[in-house]
Amino acid sequence: MKIGIASDHRGVLTKQKIIDYLNDNGYEVIDYGTNSKESVHYPTFAFKVGEDVVKGKITYGILLCGTGIGMSIACNKVNGVRCAKVDSKEDAYYARNDNNANVLALCSGLPFSDIRKILRTFFETEFSKEERHAIRVKMIDEYKNV
Repeated sequence: MKIGIASDHRGVLTKQKIIDYLNDNGYEVIDYGTNSKESVHYPTFAFKVGEDVVKGKITYGILLCGTGIGMSIACNKVNGVRCAKVDSKEDAYYARNDNNANVLALCSGLPFSDIRKILRTFFETEFSKEERHAIRVKMIDEYKNV
């Protein structure tokens, strides 16, 4: 499984911890930046991760910023992305099981023990394909703003 990860300046330290954790657990990780604590415009990083998920260059994306909210809003502008802002392993479960999320947005200030649980749950949970969930995901995927 190939995972893409990006952060803004507030998420740099947590991003590196996640990269180390994923590498130690056999995942291939692509770092999209940033790698500095200097202020950056996070949408640039969110768009690139989202585009590469949609193109199939990476299986899933992980985005970090101060709250996870800005990254999730930006990434969801990429057609075909279902980015979930997640704060718990329960959120991660439902993001995958019910919504077939393909990008995970995290608050960089979450305790790392929680982040590990979230990552495990997100990567180990399959989309249920239950009809009601499949219909909703299809509606989201096919929506075109007029």
